[in-house]
Amino acid sequence: MAYEEEADDQQSQKRLRKALMEQMKRQQVEQQKKEIIKKLMDQSAYDRIMNIRIANADLYTQLVDLIISLAQSNRIQGKLTEQQLLQILEKVTQRPDTKIEYRHK
Repeated sequence: MAYEEEADDQQSQKRLRKALMEQMKRQQVEQQKKEIIKKLMDQSAYDRIMNIRIANADLYTQLVDLIISLAQSNRIQGKLTEQQLLQILEKVTQRPDTKIEYRHK
């Protein structure tokens, strides 16, 4: 009985260590992304994207990945301004207009 409890404790410790390592890796990747976008953006654009991060984490991730890929393909010249960020944000969040048509018989 004691052996089974000890084995369960070891398994749970292994799972806990693995989860902790994964969390640390995610935080490290997030920190690296922050450093990259801070270099690519002026201060007002960086502040804006950090506000987006707080409000909508999925949109933030999508924007950061897009900005990094644009920078890697040399499609960003100089530092990204807040106005340019807003244009990118508008394109990312743009939804097609829905039309409602009424047909009379």
